[in-house]
Amino acid sequence: MKIPSIPTRGRTLDHAAAVYDLLEPLFLLGKQAEYDQHIIRLLDPAPGEQVLDLGCGTGVLCAQIADLLDPKAGGLAVGIDAAGKMIAVARKKRAGAGCRFEAMAAESLGFEDRSFDAVVSSLFFHHVPLDLKASALNEAFRVLKPGGRLIIADMHLPTTWMGALVSKVSRWFFLQPQIAENTRGVLPDLIQSAGFREPRIVGYYFGYIAVFYSEKP
Repeated sequence: MKIPSIPTRGRTLDHAAAVYDLLEPLFLLGKQAEYDQHIIRLLDPAPGEQVLDLGCGTGVLCAQIADLLDPKAGGLAVGIDAAGKMIAVARKKRAGAGCRFEAMAAESLGFEDRSFDAVVSSLFFHHVPLDLKASALNEAFRVLKPGGRLIIADMHLPTTWMGALVSKVSRWFFLQPQIAENTRGVLPDLIQSAGFREPRIVGYYFGYIAVFYSEKP
């Protein structure tokens, strides 16, 4: 069944859906499992919690989170992505009783206020322009319960010469000015401006991908 993509000014990866599960581990230099497990350890979900994954792609991280939840206790992991083909792959490979996927833009979430205990996002925010980064974070704040956790892993200020080189090459190779926004260090201020507590950087990968942790007061 074809799932329509959601109109957005952010960059979607419909064209890569069929090969994404093969390519992503290569781009992450074989560290995808280590990277995902770091996010999951930070999240440390209780069995009955509900977790939202922004820009879930084919649902690898979302499904791993769902494995730690108990649907009978109300536990649920929901992945959203504006790319319909990504959601189609995610549903086919990874949907289940405690894991569902929806075609949806992060800047316009179709969920009620205070619906989730945690929001995670892995390598999504460098695909959207500055105003949509802010809108997506405002939406994440809205759908989180008070005390809810926010965990974001994305491109940030490079800390090594290799990280700086890869960031610059990526920005021009993919014709993505949104990458340059991230590597200028905009995410922490945007997170706070959305209402979250001052984010902490709790990990760095490859010299340019930071893992942020924050909470809704």
